[in-house]
Amino acid sequence: MSKTNASYHAQSGDEVLQALSSRSSGLTDDEVSARLQQYGPNKLPQAPQTGTFTRFIKQFANLLVIVLIVAGVLTALLQHWIDSFVIFGVVIVNAIIGVIQEGKAEKAMDSIRNMLALKAAVIRNGKRRTLEGDSLVPGDIVLLEAGDKVPADLRLLRSHGLAIQESLLTGESLPVEKHTKAVSEDAGLGDRECLAFSGTSVTAGQGMGVVIATGATTEIGRIGGLLSDVQKLTTPLVEQMDVLAKWITGIILAIAVVLLLVGTWILEQPFTELFLAVVGLSVAAIPEGLPAVLTITLAVGVQSMAKRNAIVRVLPAIETLGSVSVICSDKTGTFTRNEMMVVSAVTQDAHFEVDGEGYAPVGDILLDGEPTAPQQHSVLRDMARLSALCNDAEIHSKSGQWGIEGDPMEAALLSFAGKVTMPDGGDFRHDWPRTDVLPFDSARQFMATLNHNHNGTGLVLVKGAPEVILKRCGSVLSGDGSHSDLVPEAWLDKAEALARQGQRVLALAGKLVSAEHTVLAAQDVDNGLCLLGLVGLIDPPRQEAIEAVKTCRAARIQVKMITGDHAVTAQAIGKQLGLAHGSVLTGTQLDALSDDELKQAVQSTDIFARTTPEHKLRLVMALQSLGLTVSMTGDGVNDAPSLKRADAGVAMGLKGSEAAKEAAEVVLADDNFASIAAAVEQGRTVYANIKKVVSWTLPTNAGEALTIIVAMLAGLPYPITPVQILWVNMITAVTLGMALAFEPTDKDTMKKPPRPRGQALIQPALVWQIMLVGSLFFLAVFSIYQYAIEAGHEVEYARTQAMNMLVGLEIFYLFFIRTMHRRSISLSGIRGTRVVWSAVGFVVIAQLAICYIPVLQTVFGTRAPDITDNLLIVLTGIVMLIVLEMEKVIRLNVYARVKK
Repeated sequence: MSKTNASYHAQSGDEVLQALSSRSSGLTDDEVSARLQQYGPNKLPQAPQTGTFTRFIKQFANLLVIVLIVAGVLTALLQHWIDSFVIFGVVIVNAIIGVIQEGKAEKAMDSIRNMLALKAAVIRNGKRRTLEGDSLVPGDIVLLEAGDKVPADLRLLRSHGLAIQESLLTGESLPVEKHTKAVSEDAGLGDRECLAFSGTSVTAGQGMGVVIATGATTEIGRIGGLLSDVQKLTTPLVEQMDVLAKWITGIILAIAVVLLLVGTWILEQPFTELFLAVVGLSVAAIPEGLPAVLTITLAVGVQSMAKRNAIVRVLPAIETLGSVSVICSDKTGTFTRNEMMVVSAVTQDAHFEVDGEGYAPVGDILLDGEPTAPQQHSVLRDMARLSALCNDAEIHSKSGQWGIEGDPMEAALLSFAGKVTMPDGGDFRHDWPRTDVLPFDSARQFMATLNHNHNGTGLVLVKGAPEVILKRCGSVLSGDGSHSDLVPEAWLDKAEALARQGQRVLALAGKLVSAEHTVLAAQDVDNGLCLLGLVGLIDPPRQEAIEAVKTCRAARIQVKMITGDHAVTAQAIGKQLGLAHGSVLTGTQLDALSDDELKQAVQSTDIFARTTPEHKLRLVMALQSLGLTVSMTGDGVNDAPSLKRADAGVAMGLKGSEAAKEAAEVVLADDNFASIAAAVEQGRTVYANIKKVVSWTLPTNAGEALTIIVAMLAGLPYPITPVQILWVNMITAVTLGMALAFEPTDKDTMKKPPRPRGQALIQPALVWQIMLVGSLFFLAVFSIYQYAIEAGHEVEYARTQAMNMLVGLEIFYLFFIRTMHRRSISLSGIRGTRVVWSAVGFVVIAQLAICYIPVLQTVFGTRAPDITDNLLIVLTGIVMLIVLEMEKVIRLNVYARVKK
């Protein structure tokens, strides 16, 4: 019992029973008790969880949050209690949001834990029992039948038509036919047909197996262990906001210390007054409203993405999607429809292509690339009849959507039959009722039915693996209805040609029998069959996914397919999608590569097949080590570790497992790769709007701070009081900044390359912008303050005008920011959006209110200004806008020449 479950697939059933000290009659109660003590219950271990209070406290261990707290304390020292309340409110709300978003790994583990079977049918003491799934131990004998969930990892001892859906582990769309023969030691997970894995579902047949692994040692438990060990990377936005917070903090502290020293030792100002002045400077310099506006910008992005079928679970993931430089995607259900479809029909005389979408029985039959009338080809009708009769599935339409009951491959054959018989739609099942059947069996590799029409004519119809059916055929049906000699080698070559295109190939054959023939025996199909032809089935790529890949390529985003499916199928789908870069690498080949070799391979390969969860995780980490921002998509439990590790994990909402959804930051409502491309576009829009918010906020704050610094050093009264600065920062700035969150997507967004992962929010161009705009703001605010004083107005009136100038310039600067990356201001930039003008209108009304309403005048220390003075502010704003536009044109022209 010391052997690991990794080698049981390479041993015979008897060898496994011997290694586990078990027998086909099952374990005794004493043996079970001893093994429960040794191995523990069959359930996944509970991951240690952090308490809610601890998570809440951790939210404050962020420099930007600390800066906000300091701002709140400083405003409290100034006894501006309302402002302090607002600042601390922002901090607490952000902390609550962070607590809610924490613990995704634990939730993912819980969802995996809940996938284990609750009940299991076992043989113990020679008798069948139904037990709780967590009571299973290695060596137990488990019985399986259609509809069961496999309760533990099993080595199969018996298999009768057993098929198991393993997509949550391997990503394969079709159920896997199981047998009891040992397979190669190095067989991949998806090729271990003699094993049944915990958490997978039995779709057909019956079986019996011995438990080889329980709980955390099962394949699904091992994935849970991988998931708990994976370290989630910090998103680029969070990284850059941390850098921004450090810069803001460092600059403010440095200036504050310098001013305290200069004011105390050189200017010999009173320390108390000087300290309060530094506090006012800090309030002016700290962008208190920036975190709130950034949160709003991300929230607006969430709403926009939801309209495009991408549901965001973690706010910063929006911006991360915008910075993605490589998208790794599962094949089944994302690139493809996760729906089987007949795409080829090969007869003695022709090769037909079958068009259509999904399981809808609507589509063209093509010959030499042109639509053809199926009625002109009698052999096609014969193939359609067989496809409908030798079939146990059903297809149905509900609200315009076609669904299926039964095996997806058989449903695809029904759809094919409907396409061939359009528009008259022959009702084969009514005309040819079934008399007897030989169900599909993995040992036989075919299914056969006996059908009789109302005239008594009997038909034996068979579908199955080409190499099996061809041995039983003596002739082949020609297009004119005659029979000709069969050349098996030629037909095997045709089948191989279809398989090389990633198609799953079935041979269709039949023969006439007498009316008295009412029982179908195995020997009835041993020989004498007439081959009708071959059909090729595939899970076809989504047309919109093909277009989305082109869009991503145009945006210089790499697209890679990482699937558990076979290499031939993956390569065929990849070719249709336009992923032809390099050859296909399989999981076995990946195992042979060192980390350095893998880094080279991922740059020259687009398709990876037969991969395990470890392979997917390793590929994501290799791409990240190259400095790339990686998005990973998937739907199965096997995808959960790589989804968590990726910079932006994207799970499938329709057919995805709960483990995948909990490990991901984004869930696609339609399981469509095209929605990922749309989400990337929206993410780029969000980042562009965040840059606009930052580019608008920091220069205005710099202008405020510069005004106070000059006033301090000159020993003059403040042009703007701290409470007025807080009004501008927390009310008007938030309102105007929020308008930038609703900026529409630029038409060239998906024509630009992704930005480097480490690119800072504060670029040299923005530093220059801060210096230039800050200086213009300072000059305008200080000038109008001095103008009012020299005109004989009281200080309160001068400060009111200085504050109004600041707000007015912020409004004009807002229109400049909207077109900051265009060569010249446009009519659309001036016209703005409804949100922009709503924000401007609100700010103007609010500013007029604090200037002219007596109660608010008392609170903010303002006076009612003259209309001519307000016109002066408007004129100054227009002049500033012209100056900034001229500077932009000169700067962009110089940059263009340098770039050449």
